[in-house]
Amino acid sequence: MFHVVLVEPEIPQNTGNVARTCAATGAVLHLVHPLGFSVSDRYLKRAGLDYWHLVEVRHHRSFADLRRSYPESPFFFATTRMGRYHTEVHYPAGSFLVFGKETAGLPLDILEANSETCVRLPKRAEARSLNLSNAVAVLLYEALRQHNFPDLKK
Repeated sequence: MFHVVLVEPEIPQNTGNVARTCAATGAVLHLVHPLGFSVSDRYLKRAGLDYWHLVEVRHHRSFADLRRSYPESPFFFATTRMGRYHTEVHYPAGSFLVFGKETAGLPLDILEANSETCVRLPKRAEARSLNLSNAVAVLLYEALRQHNFPDLKK
C-alpha cells in the first residue's frame, strides 16, 4: 500500500532496519543508487534478520529514474528543513515516502521542487535529526494509521 524510498543510503544497519519495518508493514522498499554499501553487506543482512523474504526491494539508478517510473503517484519528502508536520498531511494509498542519506538528507533541489509535499517530524531545536530508520517508522506508521492499518494484524 505504501512505498519507502531511501535516496543514496550510507549505513547498512539503517537500511536493514528499514527493510525490517517494510517487511512488517507490507511497504515496498526502493533503494536509489549509489548506495554507501553492498547489498550483500553482512550488517545489512543482520539488521533485517530473517525478514528479507517478506520485503519487496526495488533498485533505481537515480531519483529521476524512480520518479519517471511512477509519474502519477503521490510523493512526500521527509526533511528537517521545511514542510508541515507529518501528522498534518493526508497520505493517499500508494504514496511514496522519500528519505535522504544519513549525513546530508535529501538534496535541496529536490526539496525546493517539492516544497508542497515536504514533511517533518517534530524535534527539539538542539537535536539535528532522528535516526533514519526511526524516522521511516514514525512516518510510515502515521500513513498506515490514517488508513486503519490495512492488512496488518490488529
